Amino acid sequence: MYCYARPSHAYLNLSPGLDFETKLSVKTNFVETLRSELAKPGYRCSPINIGSNTDAYQPIEKRWQVTRAALALLSECNHPCTIVTKNGLIERDLDILASMAERQLVQVLISINSLDNRLASKLEPRASAPHRRLQAVKALHEGGVPVGILVAPIIPALNEGDLEQIIERAAANGANCVGYTCIRLPHELKQLFREWLAQHYPDRATHIMSLIQQMNGGKDYDSQFATRMRGQGIFADIIRKRVQVAARKGGLHEAWNRSLDTSKFTPPRMPSPQGELF
Repeated sequence: MYCYARPSHAYLNLSPGLDFETKLSVKTNFVETLRSELAKPGYRCSPINIGSNTDAYQPIEKRWQVTRAALALLSECNHPCTIVTKNGLIERDLDILASMAERQLVQVLISINSLDNRLASKLEPRASAPHRRLQAVKALHEGGVPVGILVAPIIPALNEGDLEQIIERAAANGANCVGYTCIRLPHELKQLFREWLAQHYPDRATHIMSLIQQMNGGKDYDSQFATRMRGQGIFADIIRKRVQVAARKGGLHEAWNRSLDTSKFTPPRMPSPQGELF
């Protein structure tokens, strides 16, 4: 319900509410388009992030396998990427990811924001359960794939109590880094999230929104680039320090610090009606 990608549906003339949860779009020509872009003479290789706006391993991926096909192409071209997901389905592609990891081409971040299954089932009803995500961290680590976690989003007075334990358990399962974000409520999301709080947590809805506003200069959402991901003020500072202390105890560095190799990139060859001589 907190997903900042919900307003993206408005660009498709769909609602950020029910339509976001029930009407999904598939880029069926994605791999062909990606191949064409990577093959352009002016293309310059830099790591591509997969999963920025919506999860690349949500349930629909089981059928369409767009993400797997994209990874296969990136691996073929020695193109580095980073991946953010909340779903254990990523283990399906461990064969590709392990091969890419051997060439320093991939970093995975598993998003875990709670260890409470009851809260997770209300907040993220179609994502993998928290324990399943920790299993994915372990499987990726044991497969040789660099994997960290994102505690995202942190919602004050709702899931922030699990922060230290999430980082501790992630470290125990092989995570190598940690990052975090605080909840963002842009555009229509403000009202949707308020309605969700009133339905599921009426006893603390007012308190939660008050803390969110304290972290956003008195507003439900502050779009300033420098602060919108982590908030500002006393409560935001406390969260930042808690993450830093827990990460230090777990021996985890800050997410995205891992350098990926762009030097091996080889542009893909486009299909030719004349075939290939060599």
